[in-house]
Amino acid sequence: MGSRQVSHWQGRKITVAGLGVSGVSAARALARLGAEVTVVDGGSGDAHRARAAELADEGVAVRLGDAETLPEGTGLVVTSPGWKPSSPLFAAAAAAGVDVVGDVEIAWRLRGPDAPPWLAVTGTNGKTTTTRMLASILTAAGLRTAAIGNIGTPIVDVVTGGEPYDVLAVELSSYQLHWAPSLRAHSAAVLNLAPDHLDWHGSMEAYAADKGRIYEGNTVACVYNAADKATEDLVREADVEEGCRAVGFTLGTPGPSQLGVVEGLLVDRAFVGQRHRQAQELAEVSDVRPPAPHNIANALAAAALARAFGVPAQAVRDGLRAFSPDPHRIDHVADVDGVAYVDDSKATNTHAAQASLAAYDPIVWIAGGLAKGATFDELAAQSAGRLRGAVLIGADRALVREALARHAPDVPVVDLDRTDTGAMAAAVAEAARLARPGDTVLLAPACASMDMFTNYTERGEAFAEAVRALADERG
Repeated sequence: MGSRQVSHWQGRKITVAGLGVSGVSAARALARLGAEVTVVDGGSGDAHRARAAELADEGVAVRLGDAETLPEGTGLVVTSPGWKPSSPLFAAAAAAGVDVVGDVEIAWRLRGPDAPPWLAVTGTNGKTTTTRMLASILTAAGLRTAAIGNIGTPIVDVVTGGEPYDVLAVELSSYQLHWAPSLRAHSAAVLNLAPDHLDWHGSMEAYAADKGRIYEGNTVACVYNAADKATEDLVREADVEEGCRAVGFTLGTPGPSQLGVVEGLLVDRAFVGQRHRQAQELAEVSDVRPPAPHNIANALAAAALARAFGVPAQAVRDGLRAFSPDPHRIDHVADVDGVAYVDDSKATNTHAAQASLAAYDPIVWIAGGLAKGATFDELAAQSAGRLRGAVLIGADRALVREALARHAPDVPVVDLDRTDTGAMAAAVAEAARLARPGDTVLLAPACASMDMFTNYTERGEAFAEAVRALADERG
């Protein structure tokens, strides 16, 4: 870090909101640059106190048990992504004329003069998979890269770590984009838009606007989903650098300036010399794992960003072949008595669940959890014809049950009124009873997990464990 950076932050009084991973990362980096950092957090448990003690040793002040009062003299607030814009701390900052930014904004400001460009990815669903696919493709092209942002190593740590990257694959949530006004990516993609986190953003319009920030200042390509007009609308509204192009991806035959699918091949008609007459083969659909429709769309978006950076076609194929999907994302656990059991615990909203349900037929669907303000009528209506049955768990399962009663009244539904640790095993047993050979039992909850589990990973592991127990029992 150069002396100019240090002098810019030296002595500045900065308040960091939240003692989570990104907050601690930002606090440490800013303290090393000479800022006077205070971290505030409403918690005061043992884990909070232990983390506070570690930071105190590094010269960072920590205030526990009060996340609402702005420390005196604060000149900048750095927030963790999950804090709502309506938080009292931010109201106090606004009243004092103090800016609030996120860890992504801090990372952007801390980049050195030779910093690698960012290829950025957002969307309601598929962000992590697409970002990791992109990193795999970039690596296959011989580039030094990392998948960062909403995944993996905290973004501030990567930017300040001194590793000489050529380019970064950056996953950005709507929360992070809301607090990152200066971000200007080389190229960016919005994969899709569906209602999510509306309790945080306040409206679908505000949520979409935050997603659209990812296109601001793009220099080479704004990648959008041709099947989702809202993403194209965000491109039209974006203020980009002159010469930046709109590049679509589609599961159909691509037009000029699009990537798409032709006879089992992923093809590029955007980054070729004669795009009105030519197409470049990139990979086979079978190179994408799993080859479910929404995952092919993820691969096309990743390919578009890589091609925008000048990656050759062969690297797209090699990178997709080398890519391994995340656990709990359309994860085939086992076949038991001719029935496939698939873990998509990461489908934490209706849009993700719809993509998962569209990949199988017929299905015994395990769903339910925390709805986060979502409604399930559209999902139930679209999936009714694929359902053999449904097993419902979790706090808001009644919302799913009522939607199924309206739109799939002939589908048998088991309503499990329990939230104990054995509930998932009971759900798998009920699903096995409903399923027939050739069916898929699919955990695609369409809800968050925190009513019963620590996170979607723990929920998926409970499902996989129950399936393995069933397989042993049926042996």
